[in-house]
Amino acid sequence: MQRTTKIVATLGPASSDPAVLNQLVAVGIDVVRLNFSHGTADDHRARMDNLRLAMGAQNRTVGVMADLQGPKIRVGKFASGKIPLQPGQPFVLATRCELGDAGRVGLDYPELVDDVAAGDVLLLDDGRVVMDVAEVTIDEIRCTVRQGTELSNNKGINKQGGGLSAPALTAKDKEDIRTAATLKVDYVAVSFPKSGDDMRRARKLLTNAGSSALIVAKIERVEAIQNLEDILDASDGVMVARGDLAVEVGDAAVPALQKRIIRMAREHNKFVITATQMMESMIHSPVPTRAEVSDVANAVLDGTDAVMLSAETAAGDYPVQTVEAMARICVEAEKSSEISLEKHFLDRVFTRIDQSIAMAALFAASHLHVKAIAALTESGSTALWMSRLNVGVPIYALTQDVRTRYKVSIFKGVYPVMMRQTGHDRDQLLHEAEEQLIRAGAVEPGDLIVLTIGEPIGTPGGTNTLKIVKVGETHTAIN
Repeated sequence: MQRTTKIVATLGPASSDPAVLNQLVAVGIDVVRLNFSHGTADDHRARMDNLRLAMGAQNRTVGVMADLQGPKIRVGKFASGKIPLQPGQPFVLATRCELGDAGRVGLDYPELVDDVAAGDVLLLDDGRVVMDVAEVTIDEIRCTVRQGTELSNNKGINKQGGGLSAPALTAKDKEDIRTAATLKVDYVAVSFPKSGDDMRRARKLLTNAGSSALIVAKIERVEAIQNLEDILDASDGVMVARGDLAVEVGDAAVPALQKRIIRMAREHNKFVITATQMMESMIHSPVPTRAEVSDVANAVLDGTDAVMLSAETAAGDYPVQTVEAMARICVEAEKSSEISLEKHFLDRVFTRIDQSIAMAALFAASHLHVKAIAALTESGSTALWMSRLNVGVPIYALTQDVRTRYKVSIFKGVYPVMMRQTGHDRDQLLHEAEEQLIRAGAVEPGDLIVLTIGEPIGTPGGTNTLKIVKVGETHTAIN
């Protein structure tokens, strides 16, 4: 069975060696993530060079996502590197503190004093440390430790319930957007957006830098949940970033929110990535826990386009085995995925011709039991729309645009196929599409396929023709 859920793997020290990267591509990663919280532009460039070599060796298409750091609010450094904290202990977060000690530590975001008040709850180090705010002065946040453990240098700070005013795009992010544009990445993920305006600003910066990369909103703030509709409208895709989201809303709320975000993303024709700690134990173990298997499988059953690995492939001991395990889980879960189109068509109105053609192709494919759907596409939009509903038929995005070939690699159930430039003759183009599918091993002569194409040929967003074809024969188009 062909895997439809895509796998995003973060590159780092454990996966940057060309031999390891070659193995990761061979076992099936679909997208790599460059984490701009770590490394330099030269580091990312070297990884992309190695990735291109691996893709060439394996004859596979792998997209590239640049993940911006965003306004991560952190404590400063301690003189001893770390300190123990006990419940009931007073502790101060100070805007003016060079090196911390057992009673206080500095802040890398001085404006935090304006965002909190007595009675607020602060969560440090992903919620491992909990502090109650007792008093706020002009340069200090005086707290009492509620839950304590070791606290070390540069750990993150969240406010329970959200409400931090830090902008989504820092000066570093703006510079990293320019770097991402020069690297010609396919997706840019924006950390901690609070509204659609944050995403629109990021898109404008990206466009001004000369990039047409798809833009992904990482949903990890309370405000992002409140403004989810607006964020979806302003983005090409979203990421369920469960780490910081769990700290802000509480871990028990995350599973239901994950389902809601995935459902809304698909309803808005956006792609969605589920991320954070999916196979966390495999950083040091060659096999996942049963809970991790269930977690990945449930994300697949929810309809996520992709599942993401972070430290597991960036710094773990078993990066290749982790991808292999995740792929097995996805394939098994997909066997139980519901296939039902009728309910999705009953209450929907399609105002665009190209979207109507995409939906008609799905309906025909479902009822005729075709071998494949082939979308000849310039922008990839037709393939994206088709991928929002599950018909159990692989969707091949045939394109002459190299950028589109990589962008569609994250869409659930969509497989990119590069077309040769064949002019503007429709019959010639359709014949070439059949030949490419045969060469790819997707179909054989005599198989039934559904083809969609736009006329005049070469116009983005112009899909207006559906053709049901027995491979090797000629059929009439439906316009």
